[in-house]
Amino acid sequence: MTTEAPQDLRTRTTEFALRIVRLYVSLPKSTETQVLGKQVLRSGTSVGAHYREGHRGKSDPDIIHKFESALQELDETDFWLDLLVRAGIVSAPKVDPLIKETNELIAIFTTIVTKIKKRMNKKQQ
Repeated sequence: MTTEAPQDLRTRTTEFALRIVRLYVSLPKSTETQVLGKQVLRSGTSVGAHYREGHRGKSDPDIIHKFESALQELDETDFWLDLLVRAGIVSAPKVDPLIKETNELIAIFTTIVTKIKKRMNKKQQ
């Protein structure tokens, strides 16, 4: 990774969290919506925290663990966003950009984890 890439991903995951917060604030105040909203709020805002923890990781396995946690949270965020749309709580066009960003972040974290695992395998040979 270049020295710029971590900062870019740090900024990107922070912006992602802020977009999730804004979505949550905009949701209707019904009980079911707030329950689903809190789920997406929790999972979507934790991605940046996992990235930061992983970026400070002391070892490759530590980094992998944190980044795989970020991947789990991203997958969960994708589920909750999809459920909000399928339940008719928000329109697809409203969350499509967030879903797109979720999938792009999944691809980025998957690539990083795969590269670190390959590097670890080469060291063991």
